[in-house]
Amino acid sequence: MPLDPFVTVMLERTRDLPAISDGSPDDARALIAAGREGIGTGPEMAETRDFALPTRSGSIPARLHVPKGEVKGLLVYLHGGGWVIGNIDDFDTLGRALAARSGCAVLLPDYRLAPESPFPGPVEDCEDAVLWALEAAGEEFGGAPVAVAGDSAGGNLATVVARRLLGQGPIVFQGLVYPVTDYDFSRPSYAAHAEGFPLLGRDMPWFFDHYLQGADPKQPDVSPLHADLTGLPPALVITAGYDVLLDEGLAYADALEAAGVPVTRRHAPGMIHGFIRIHNLCEAARLEVEALADATREACEAARAPA
Repeated sequence: MPLDPFVTVMLERTRDLPAISDGSPDDARALIAAGREGIGTGPEMAETRDFALPTRSGSIPARLHVPKGEVKGLLVYLHGGGWVIGNIDDFDTLGRALAARSGCAVLLPDYRLAPESPFPGPVEDCEDAVLWALEAAGEEFGGAPVAVAGDSAGGNLATVVARRLLGQGPIVFQGLVYPVTDYDFSRPSYAAHAEGFPLLGRDMPWFFDHYLQGADPKQPDVSPLHADLTGLPPALVITAGYDVLLDEGLAYADALEAAGVPVTRRHAPGMIHGFIRIHNLCEAARLEVEALADATREACEAARAPA
């Protein structure tokens, strides 16, 4: 399928921008922040609360969006950015959209980033954020179910944390949007989509180098495709057609199914990596955000239904 027409225009307008890996982490962070205004705003919430979320390493900023009406669940959304870039302001619009559509409160933790806080710092922050959510769901939201989701590196963190917390609290759903699941740059999708897109083939080694700083890239908390996935919560896996991460996203869905995990697959054939943030501008992206929100709501409603 050809590129989505909106994406084609967007790529033409941004083709002279530097690659993520051409500069420093601060340069890359400024690049993503510069596009924040263009994606627009999200729906109004019943409450939006910025607070300091406690973790084992201190506290991190966090934002909680509470939608209008009955709260059906609590979704911890872990933003993408290769563990190096992005923050809760960059993903605020998405968080609001997910909350409004799903009827779930959405927690956006501003987990620490590499290279300042390499692996396992981001994993530990996200794990502690989900533990906070499990407690808050009981205290603030009447025992509402807890789900996790994320895109790209955030999808990696979401499924890693879901596995690490098995047995410590019921996570009812994992939503994985073009997730990083393996340290392997030899897959065909890397060769097919290495140039001409916002995420280049050479960007991923740059991200991993900053994140790992010598840690084993094949350990399960980095490359969850190599983990025992038995017992993980039901998953929605969303992939993009023009994405270096396409093949590992498909492989991870296969691995989840092989481990007995219920998996729903969605594929956006005309989309590129990072499309989830342009849902206000692009119909195809909006449909995937709605699918993620709907799947989250349905999982939370099923968890609350009488046995």
